[in-house]
Amino acid sequence: MNSGVVLGQRGEETACAYLRSQGYAIIERNWRSPFGEVDIIAREGETLVFVEVKSRTSAGFGGPEAALTSRKRQRIVATARAYLNEVESELAVRFDLVALRGGRITLYRDAFQVEGQCLPG
Repeated sequence: MNSGVVLGQRGEETACAYLRSQGYAIIERNWRSPFGEVDIIAREGETLVFVEVKSRTSAGFGGPEAALTSRKRQRIVATARAYLNEVESELAVRFDLVALRGGRITLYRDAFQVEGQCLPG
């Protein structure tokens, strides 16, 4: 297993523990569709949250926040739509980012929005 995969797995474990401590209930991890993968699907109150986890060991290349590119956001939204088409949910939908760098965890609630498009649910 390469170091990037190990870093990602550790990051997701850390993110899940942190999200639970913030009151999130983890529903799915590494949910895949033909469009891509969502790292974590959770529920916070009456909101279904699709969470992207980005880990970096240094601030090089703009840090973990810079890795949530427009293309990556589009893939997350397409995967979220696929998930919502499979489950019955009346919950509101939100997209969060957990950024991990040097032992520091930053949660960006509502990290991005889906402009001009409605999601089912």
